[in-house]
Amino acid sequence: MSKRSKWMALPALVGLTSALLTGCGSGIGPSDGAHMVVGMSDGILATDPASGYGPGSWLLFNNVFQSLLSFPNGKTEPEPDAADKCSFTDKNSQVFRCTLKDGLYFSNADPLTAQDVKFSFDRLRKIDDSAGSAVMFQSLQRVEVPDDKTVIFRLGMPDATFPSKIASGAGSIVDWHAYPSNALRQDHSVIGSGPYTLDSFDQDQATFSVNSRYTGTADLKNSGITVKFFHGKRTVLKDALVDGDVDIAYRGLGAQDIAELSQGKRDDIEVVAGDSAEVQHLVFNMDDPVVGRLGVRQAMAYLIDRNALVDRVYKRTASPLYSIIPARITGHNTAFFDHYGEEPSRSKAAAALRADGITEKVKLTLWSTPTRYGPATDGELKEIAAQLNASGLFDARMHSVSFSQYEKDIAAGRYGVYVMGWLPDYPDRDNFTTPFFGTGNVLDNHFESPTITQRLLPRTASEEDRPATAADFEQIQDIVAARVSMLPLWQAKQYAVIRSNVSGYVYCLDASTVFRFWELFKF
Repeated sequence: MSKRSKWMALPALVGLTSALLTGCGSGIGPSDGAHMVVGMSDGILATDPASGYGPGSWLLFNNVFQSLLSFPNGKTEPEPDAADKCSFTDKNSQVFRCTLKDGLYFSNADPLTAQDVKFSFDRLRKIDDSAGSAVMFQSLQRVEVPDDKTVIFRLGMPDATFPSKIASGAGSIVDWHAYPSNALRQDHSVIGSGPYTLDSFDQDQATFSVNSRYTGTADLKNSGITVKFFHGKRTVLKDALVDGDVDIAYRGLGAQDIAELSQGKRDDIEVVAGDSAEVQHLVFNMDDPVVGRLGVRQAMAYLIDRNALVDRVYKRTASPLYSIIPARITGHNTAFFDHYGEEPSRSKAAAALRADGITEKVKLTLWSTPTRYGPATDGELKEIAAQLNASGLFDARMHSVSFSQYEKDIAAGRYGVYVMGWLPDYPDRDNFTTPFFGTGNVLDNHFESPTITQRLLPRTASEEDRPATAADFEQIQDIVAARVSMLPLWQAKQYAVIRSNVSGYVYCLDASTVFRFWELFKF
């Protein structure tokens, strides 16, 4: 996994997601449902699947393109979408074969064939854009097309998570007639086979209408979507919702806004919550002279009060997290809860320090970057510093820098402890572990565990039966908790703030990290 992986900004309002219905074909036409308006504080950075690697861009990809597989409502295991069937054909999870459905067409009337699938993956890897998702397919060696309906992926190493990867926005299928093979498309025009077409796109909004040639499984309940971009202006987004200019506020309202709107003082506004797989951790540089000592890391694990943190800083828009794999992802355990408890313990923290020969106050800087992880991040690390200092065992302070400086300093090993948030590419426990360990991992914290990198992760990568990997992933979490190479803090909740005449949101909040327009409608 490259350093270009998705360390994402995690605002207190996190992604509204929805999911695939069963059924066949679009259930309504453009005139049968109301046009919906969605407001979000961030934007869509790319309209070409070979480039975009963020929640805004993947929001577009998941609605205007199809993938071979996709995630059904409320599930974390992918099922066929453009494909009729897909499966590994070997015991080592290195040959993956898909057969396409009949009657697939792009919005420009070109038929979707196996050649388009091969072209899409070859193009993604050939362009290898620095802001793209080619990094997800490091295991892919080549794509073969024996006929117009059959695609065979040959992998250079076992990768049982490959189905989940191609079910993500990274697996978007483009028309080989409409996209250059070795360059990004620059005109923001989009040709896909998904439920919607992109009619217009500029810095302030994107407008989508129903794709009349779509023959997939989604049952469309609206006639189109306009997404308005508020460029980080949370107050303006909130006012637009209250004034009725947007139907749904997505990704952008702060914790205080959520708390205020949740008080129920307005009959025309509703706040709904659901599951999320977005998380935030403290990361420890294992080569640092201070936090490189196990006693210091264990003492911090004994002292940090997650409940107070999410209550005071995030107004309960997040939940305490006690392991590196979040709750409701298969394989999750409560390793840090089991090792260090829920309530802070000064006596146990002091004992951990003494056992490591530390008798003086521990001087510590907690590094933050709100420009990447949201404006509450500085307040979060100030709260953690206050908790540590209240024990009398630490002399901690928070220091905040720009994200560009943050990245450089982490890579140079200048920080002992720093905050990072994680938005998964796909809802598999592998995406919360493999990126964090081994050569080239995204943490840059010099943590080594041969048990994890040489035995447990390779074994899970070759196991097609994903639930069967639970015991190995639990062992990984236990090792991390014992050595405290990172310290889980919180798991985000998902919120949709909607006008009272909006429905469909009951299907729109799960851990798939996919935002699907078609579930939403007005009544």
